[in-house]
Amino acid sequence: MSWKPPSDPVNTKNKPIKVSQLCELCHCRKAILKRPKNLQKICKECFFHVFETEIHNTIVTNNLFYPGERVAVGASGGKDSTVLAHIMKLLNERYNYGIDITLLSVDEGIVGYRDDSLATVKRNQKQYGLPLEIVSFKELYNWTMDEIVATAGIRNSCTYCGVFRRQSLDRGAQKLKIHHVITGHNADDMAETVLMNILRGDVARLEKSTAIITQSSGSPIKRSKPFKYSYQKEIVLYAHYKKLDYFSTECTYAPEAFRGTARELMKNLEAVRPSCIIDIIHSGENLVLKEKEQRFKKLGPGEDPLTVNSGFIDGNRCERCNYLSSNKICKACMLLEGLEKNRAAITLEKDSSVDGAARVMRTLEHLSF
Repeated sequence: MSWKPPSDPVNTKNKPIKVSQLCELCHCRKAILKRPKNLQKICKECFFHVFETEIHNTIVTNNLFYPGERVAVGASGGKDSTVLAHIMKLLNERYNYGIDITLLSVDEGIVGYRDDSLATVKRNQKQYGLPLEIVSFKELYNWTMDEIVATAGIRNSCTYCGVFRRQSLDRGAQKLKIHHVITGHNADDMAETVLMNILRGDVARLEKSTAIITQSSGSPIKRSKPFKYSYQKEIVLYAHYKKLDYFSTECTYAPEAFRGTARELMKNLEAVRPSCIIDIIHSGENLVLKEKEQRFKKLGPGEDPLTVNSGFIDGNRCERCNYLSSNKICKACMLLEGLEKNRAAITLEKDSSVDGAARVMRTLEHLSF
């Protein structure tokens, strides 16, 4: 039997690329990925171009910015906010938006998670040459998320964090005298929000859950989402191929969030029909709820009909902290009030001055048989 030498690896590399392996857009380079959005096989260079152009078209179509506007990018160090900071700096220079970009981060006080992610944000600040401002829960509310979870339990952690984070971003923007905050919410997040509101029966928020710009008449701060139509998988691919520096660990308390239920449902639907994410967003955009019949009360002397019949006017302020609220007391102040009550009880239980027989008696009182 005659011996055959192995094929030359150099010649193997120079083999012609099959037509089926070529990029479906440029038809000259080898396709290396399949777009999760439409399963299109494209090369890396075409993916960069398409991804960046789609975000630019979203920005231009919705008139998100105007020349000379100061914009704060909500930076957490994660993949979404890191790609957002990179894309905004890139597109601002490429298409001459004329905006002034600042990174704005919130330190919730989660040891082993947020302190590491903020280190990533500080590296991004140097990499992109952008100013950075950090606001913390401890400074604003005298609570950290670790303290809140120790007091209120882990199951409600995302409720506290969500309310305080939104308010912290607004307060941070006001501190910088910036009236526009952009966040890295992507298409998956938008579709999950629609599903969550349906599952919870939260009809009041269903119509506005897909808005790309949110603003209240009583607040100078508006928010926008340039990644509204960008799939999360494509954001991860972009960060990977661009070799961006981002923090990938999930929040310690996130597994207990209700959003995880909607996320799992979205993943199962996407596996069957990749376009379902955009389809759900379009459904939310076209959703119009039937107006409720209002039973108007008889007005007294000097009473405002809007205040009496609707309960509140858009732009009301909290009586305690003066933050925007639809009620007399904002949600954050109500949560803080409950935390302060529980803090007193926990302080008494952990009082080191109580020892000996008194501590034994206190322990016995809490035992059940």
